[in-house]
Amino acid sequence: MLGPTLYTASATAEGGRNGRVATDDGRLDVVVAPPKELGGSGEATNPEQLFAAGFAACFHNALLVAGRRGRQDTSESTVTAKVGLGRMTDSPVYGLRVDLDVSVPALSPAEARDLVARADLICPYSNATRGNIEVTHHVVGD
Repeated sequence: MLGPTLYTASATAEGGRNGRVATDDGRLDVVVAPPKELGGSGEATNPEQLFAAGFAACFHNALLVAGRRGRQDTSESTVTAKVGLGRMTDSPVYGLRVDLDVSVPALSPAEARDLVARADLICPYSNATRGNIEVTHHVVGD
C-alpha cells in the first residue's frame, strides 16, 4: 500500500500510439508515432522512449541518493535505460523488458554493483516493475 501521495503527474493521450501526449501543466506536449520496427513512420517519439527516459532519470536519482548515503562519488555517473517491446513467450500479448546500463567511473565494478543494488531498492520505477517485467542491471566497465 502506498502512503500519502506526495505528487501526482497527469498526462492525456489522444490517438494512442499514433497521436499526441500532453501533461496537464503543458510542460510536455509531444507527438507520438510507432517506430519503423512496428510498422510506423518512426518520425516521432514513442511510449517506450518516454518510459525509458522516465526510468533512467528515476533510477539515476536513486543512484545519487544511495551514493550520498554511502558517501560514494557518483558525480560522473550515468544511467541509460533500454526499453524493449515484444510478444510474451507463448502468448499473443505484448510485454516490456528494461535493461539499465549504469556507469559510475569513480567506483570499482564491485562497488558500483553494490550501489546499483541499493539504488534498485530506492527507485520507485524499480519498485513498480519488480516482479512484473524483466529488469536487468549492467555496470558499464564490469
